Amino acid sequence: MVSCGRRIASVARPARLLPALTAVPLTLTLAALTACGAGVHGVPGGSGVRDPYFPKAGNGGYDVSHYGLRLAYTPDAHHLTGTATLTARATKGLSAFNLDLRGLKVEAVTVGGVAARWNRAGQELTVRPRDDIRQGERFRVTVRYSGAPETVTDPDGSEEGWLRTTDGVLALGEPTGSMTWFPGNHHPSDKAAYDLTVTVPRGLQAVSNGELRSETTANGRTTFRWHTAEPMASYLATLAIGDFDISRSRTGDGLPLYTAVDPAETEASRPVLGRIPEVLRWAERRFGPYPFSAGGAIVDRAPEVGYALETQSRPVFPDAPDMTFLVHEFAHQWYGDSVTPRSWRDMWLNEGFATYAEWLWEEDHGGESTQETFDALYSGDYFDTEEDGEAIWEFPPAEPPDAARISEPPVYLRGAMVLQQVRQAVGDDGFWRILRGWAAEYRHGNAGTDDFTRFVEKQAPGVDFDGIWEDWLYGEGKPERG
Repeated sequence: MVSCGRRIASVARPARLLPALTAVPLTLTLAALTACGAGVHGVPGGSGVRDPYFPKAGNGGYDVSHYGLRLAYTPDAHHLTGTATLTARATKGLSAFNLDLRGLKVEAVTVGGVAARWNRAGQELTVRPRDDIRQGERFRVTVRYSGAPETVTDPDGSEEGWLRTTDGVLALGEPTGSMTWFPGNHHPSDKAAYDLTVTVPRGLQAVSNGELRSETTANGRTTFRWHTAEPMASYLATLAIGDFDISRSRTGDGLPLYTAVDPAETEASRPVLGRIPEVLRWAERRFGPYPFSAGGAIVDRAPEVGYALETQSRPVFPDAPDMTFLVHEFAHQWYGDSVTPRSWRDMWLNEGFATYAEWLWEEDHGGESTQETFDALYSGDYFDTEEDGEAIWEFPPAEPPDAARISEPPVYLRGAMVLQQVRQAVGDDGFWRILRGWAAEYRHGNAGTDDFTRFVEKQAPGVDFDGIWEDWLYGEGKPERG
């Protein structure tokens, strides 16, 4: 069902591939605009970027540089009101463009402060500005909206989006959940800076990414202003509202750390969270300079979530983490958050690297070497059951069969085994240069598997990597050992 809307705004509000059109959604969009009396005289942006697993995620025709989000949430009423202002640049001439927004009621849309026509169809919010937008032109679109945000069930059965907790909410976005609480270009290939202002009942905290710029209380409500200067994919945006024990400190290098822990998890979390500066020092030695202006963690009491997430600058844990989880999520700050996958097919570049970081931490702290871990996986001795041991060979890490399997063992473990094979091929010195160089080459950007293989080959031009790519990265089944 398609709904149409037109609202008049009297005041102008300041302010993550391959863009493409998809035939059926575009037909629907054009029909909807015509039905609303808009008329079409130019080229609409695409309603998706043809991601191999989430083809409707993201939108073609523009690139967002900044999100300005003003939110207010009352947990008892489960009601969110929001104003989102997106600053973007048109990558083609646009008569219309789409934003991803799931659920929620749209109340008004303006482009450049002028009321725009809009319509809804599924997760697509299609906007037609009064005047066409020229290629290369920067523009601002503002959306006012409200309602009860949804929880999304992923293809693999896990949940994301707006997750209610006993005292508030935890918003998690991988891969598509962020569209449940703000409109945007929700694909990892479009990264942007963020300013988030959120107002909640007095006595609760609201914790997000980046740096806390201010906290003010008036009339029984507290407003928090968070700023993320470095580009961030929308799936890495987070918001935790509830009662938290807050800890503020700085590392020896002056990096501000802001850690929020549910009081029920404070004691159990303290020993591990206290090692965050140590983990960051170690990671900088291995991976290069920390890529963000702030750090910390969020530990909520949400065991039903069942997973941690590498939300940018401030990873989220559903309960007290152990060191393995801590190292994994902080390694993602380099591999996944700063260097972000170009599409969801490239998930192994996130998870293979973060899993390998776990192995490196063990190797550097008196545990098994990375080669011993590799050997245990290959022989089947790593797991307690033969079934678990065989699972890592079910598909190649660079080609998960579908959206439900992008977070399965081959992506994590066999992905890490690819890196160990590269290390064996180039030697330790060459491998450390590759790890640090990869993080530096694509810092705050996007990269795909082809980018990685080309980068490795360029760093070690005398080495033949064909067998590694063919057998370990793309090959079906369990490779023969050389």
